Amino acid sequence: MQTSLTLLPFKTPLIFPIHHHNPISPKPLPSSPQPYQHHTFSQKQTQTHASPVNSFKGSGYISTISQAIKEEEEYRRARAEVLRKGLDLEGISIEGLSVGGHETCVIIPDFKCAFDIGRCPSRAIQQSFVFITHAHLDHIGGLPMYVASRGLYNLKPPTVFVPPCIKDDVEKLFEIHRSMGQVELNLDLVALDVGETYEMRNNLVVRAFKTQHVIPSQGYVIYSVRKKLKMKYINMKGRQIEKLKKSGVEITNTILSPEVAFTGDTTSDYMLDPHNADALRAKVLITEATFLDEGISIEQARQHGHTHLFEIIEHAQWIRNKAVVLTHFSSRYSIEDIRQAVSKLQSKVSAKVVPLTEGFKSMYS
Repeated sequence: MQTSLTLLPFKTPLIFPIHHHNPISPKPLPSSPQPYQHHTFSQKQTQTHASPVNSFKGSGYISTISQAIKEEEEYRRARAEVLRKGLDLEGISIEGLSVGGHETCVIIPDFKCAFDIGRCPSRAIQQSFVFITHAHLDHIGGLPMYVASRGLYNLKPPTVFVPPCIKDDVEKLFEIHRSMGQVELNLDLVALDVGETYEMRNNLVVRAFKTQHVIPSQGYVIYSVRKKLKMKYINMKGRQIEKLKKSGVEITNTILSPEVAFTGDTTSDYMLDPHNADALRAKVLITEATFLDEGISIEQARQHGHTHLFEIIEHAQWIRNKAVVLTHFSSRYSIEDIRQAVSKLQSKVSAKVVPLTEGFKSMYS
């Protein structure tokens, strides 16, 4: 099921307020033309009239106009945020939506994958891989629909990764849907444990890392794979290297470069785990920031297994990513609240900080 955000028409601020309680009636036309009357004014009389510019300034209209211009600019920025359907960071396209407690599905089209499936937005159906972080419905609820939709469009059965502790229950879930709907639901269900690596294609692998939520959870790092000639062969000629290669000698080292890390729902503790260093040095880190202000304390956020923005700011020294995408904000926040909060983190890190705001409303909408 795909959700959509309705945009209400914008009402232009009134620069000159209209007062309806005291309407001005038009003057009646004279019955006959009146002769032109020539008037002369003394110097004293002309000095008693303020100039039009001074009258305009004194009336407060200038400040009213400035405020209206400011509000319209805010509206345009907010509307752009609402309409924007994706991000492009470090050469990686990122789409999807993540609203705390409602739906999370973050899509990386370049890698043909989605992190969590939410309610199965239509854009996710084309992705061949789905990485499930945990079993809460706002992250896994659309999984049967995702698999069924790929079958409907004659797409290859997808590969779905889950924490090992929920694999049996996910299999039971699909058996129930097969029985109820009398349909085939074909997928490759992979239990990927923390620290394990799976080859998605010859130049791309994924590895799970540990996170901390109120139920079992894990994040994922996707790595690009490249081969680099070993140092001891660096000065050899091409024919010599080719000869070694044909003889079965391994002449290269495999280099894994973390491209994208996705945390799912978690406390900030993952940032302090040395085993998760790759998540904090990937080109792009996609992490949750459910709560943004003093309305919810850090302790309350931790009790619910979530991260407070203040904790990310506190641990900012460990962030080595080129870009950070903040997700999973509480629905209590508007786009303007989110943008203001993001600026607080941006001042603490060299990485570009961007919020995923699709699905959120603007105070101007």
